Amino acid sequence: MTAVDFAGFFDRLAQDSGEVILPFFRSHIGVEDKSIPGTARSFDPVTEADRAAETVLRRLIGAAFPNHGIIGEEFGNQNPDAEYVWVLDPIDGTRSFISGVPMWGTLIGLMHHGVPAYGVMNQPFTRERFRGDGQAASMSHADTAPRRLHTRACTTLEQATLLTTSPTLFPERERALYQAIEADARLVRYGCDCYAYCMLASGHVDLVIESGLQPYDIVALIPIIEGAGGRITNWQGESAARGGNIVASGDPALHDQILARLNR
Repeated sequence: MTAVDFAGFFDRLAQDSGEVILPFFRSHIGVEDKSIPGTARSFDPVTEADRAAETVLRRLIGAAFPNHGIIGEEFGNQNPDAEYVWVLDPIDGTRSFISGVPMWGTLIGLMHHGVPAYGVMNQPFTRERFRGDGQAASMSHADTAPRRLHTRACTTLEQATLLTTSPTLFPERERALYQAIEADARLVRYGCDCYAYCMLASGHVDLVIESGLQPYDIVALIPIIEGAGGRITNWQGESAARGGNIVASGDPALHDQILARLNR
């Protein structure tokens, strides 16, 4: 990795995938449902834009780093036990994408020895790009210079703004735990997907709680949140890199309180 412009390569991945996606946004695009009939899994849309963007990302990564692994939402795993593994979600928030709502983004993460090392969330429609390496995080808009991101202090749930994609995505037991926390939060908003975590890193919200995530939903966001000073784990306080039930907090003191409530 030291032989290349590391940040520059991430920017190229973000730029090229964004150029593929944008012509499909707010168009009459076909939608397929990936959910399995007869199961409890909710409507799980995928579009030509998702697949085309991941194809571009895989091609660029394969050409530059043929020995690296890739975990992607649309085309599965390739060499997932490699030292370096890219974790890709070409459109996180496809439900928003097909509804014409700009609460979606492309997630590009890189793990080193199984640990999230760098992540980018790119939103080509709003021209926002969030970056993080676990030590620092930044955001740029259009062609402006990146600015550092910092989470904000919030030590009590009663003062917190809480985001989740939708309570309907929680299984019954987890939904009850989540709703008890939601009832005590100052403000609650739904439907942000990856944008929720970037708003937490930017210091605009305090807490994100979700259930049933896959690695490609979260790996790219971990270095952004941690780089901005926040905490992100599963509900047991362990690494979020494998997905599952996830909680992210801007203030470590708030994070400890939420973990205690989720594990009563």
